[in-house]
Amino acid sequence: MPLEEKIVKVLRTVYDPEIPVDVYDLGLIYKIEVDEQNNVRVDMTLTAPNCPAADFIMEDVRMKIEGIEEVKSLDLQLVFEPEWGRDMMSEEAKLELGFL
Repeated sequence: MPLEEKIVKVLRTVYDPEIPVDVYDLGLIYKIEVDEQNNVRVDMTLTAPNCPAADFIMEDVRMKIEGIEEVKSLDLQLVFEPEWGRDMMSEEAKLELGFL
């Protein structure tokens, strides 16, 4: 399995404690880059800039990605551009949250 797929798989186990959908399907992961040496960069956002669970979510993402054996290093960036919106969620997430 390619490293990017492994990263997506572990991101699907990270949840905002207030929302019953994982961060990947919520559309909070904006970018996953893996270079030739398996250095990883992930840009992610939150549903709101003042999210009370921000530290918990970021640490969970960090621990799970760094727990993948092939990952040499991780550069995890919290970004707020573009602003997150419901349209960024997967169809499954929208269905789970009653938006469909």
